[in-house]
Amino acid sequence: MDATTAPHLIPPEMPQYGEDNHIFEMMQNMLEQLLIHQPEDPISFMIIHLRRNNDNVPKIMILGPPASGKTTIAMWLCKHLNSNLITKENLLSREYSSLATEAKKYFETYKRIPNAMLINLVHERLCEDDCLRQGWILEGIPETREQALMIQTLGLAPKHVIVLNAPDTVLIERNVGKRIDPVTGEIYHTTFDWPPEAEVQNRLIEPEGISEIETAKKLLDYHRNIVRILPSYPKFLKTISADQPCVDVFYQVCCGQLLKEAVAAKTAFGELIQPFFEKRMTVPDNIITRGLADRLDKQDCIQKGWVLHGFPRDLDQAKMLSAMGYSPNRVFFLNVPLDSILERLTLRRTDPVTGERFHLMYKPPPTVEVQVRLLQNPKDSEDHIRLQTELFYRNCGDLEDYYSRAITINGDQDPYTVFEYIESGIINPLPRKVS
Repeated sequence: MDATTAPHLIPPEMPQYGEDNHIFEMMQNMLEQLLIHQPEDPISFMIIHLRRNNDNVPKIMILGPPASGKTTIAMWLCKHLNSNLITKENLLSREYSSLATEAKKYFETYKRIPNAMLINLVHERLCEDDCLRQGWILEGIPETREQALMIQTLGLAPKHVIVLNAPDTVLIERNVGKRIDPVTGEIYHTTFDWPPEAEVQNRLIEPEGISEIETAKKLLDYHRNIVRILPSYPKFLKTISADQPCVDVFYQVCCGQLLKEAVAAKTAFGELIQPFFEKRMTVPDNIITRGLADRLDKQDCIQKGWVLHGFPRDLDQAKMLSAMGYSPNRVFFLNVPLDSILERLTLRRTDPVTGERFHLMYKPPPTVEVQVRLLQNPKDSEDHIRLQTELFYRNCGDLEDYYSRAITINGDQDPYTVFEYIESGIINPLPRKVS
């Protein structure tokens, strides 16, 4: 545009075009790369960057103490995203890299790799074609703040940094039972993750350095370093409790279920909500209802109907749902006294070793040993439960008025009785309310 003709009138189609074609994100990514690499020829650099077209590929770091499950999660995530898993072990085993050969010889002699040598190995690998096209998942690296700073200096910026946490006592107990399949690289455990196939069982090997004393030393080193690494990634950091089954950890790493599926499927709606997932922000109501509309318009919902659980949560969401033409023919409210809610939720516990769930009143642990190691989810704390209950009942009155023909059921009964009441409400005609 000619500056002498200002002020310029920007057509309203231009911002929409920019949103639809991700122009703003593209410009931001290009500016970041220019500032990081500071090329002598910025135009040529940007042309190469655009041709590469890899701004949206996975770039993930997974960090965690020994036995936190980071290797398993990284492998699952790699398969799920069709990306490249980068570990210290597979960096050293590369056959056609002189740098890897040098690093391997150094490691065999000194049992460690200098920071600069390791990060150069990482840089060499991440610049290869498959990593540029499919992205990368870096497991266990960086190990120190010095390594993190070297990675940043080279312009290797992750989009996500996942940190797994768990109590040291749990990690030590996990580590001593660890076994590795030398063929597939899969990790198993002698107590709670033993492979069923005899062939796999026979070839499992015990990794080095997993004794209680050796694990404790590694944990001490990890805690000393991780607190200095995390400040390097304030905007990309996501901390997850590893003191739960690996499947639960995996789903938290990957990103309600409808929204996750949309992101994974790379739909237009998924692309719309992905920034909210990445920034761990609440997805706005108008965007949620759009995704919900897409799901309710699918053939299975049209043929078989649908059940919404926990939605709408307030009057605005209910009105938006109706305005889009999705009116439920049955609405049920389950009422439970606060004392019963607290009794049900605050007494829930999880065994960090087996992943089994207990309730101190209804399903107590079988032994004192198990009881001692049980842990409570922070979401089951009394303060959190009181807050959530208050929010529910604050909106409940407006929703009951809006859905005037709703059926209210006493939820403070055994599940079978509650189910029978709901089934009766579905089968029988709706009651007429006397005005």
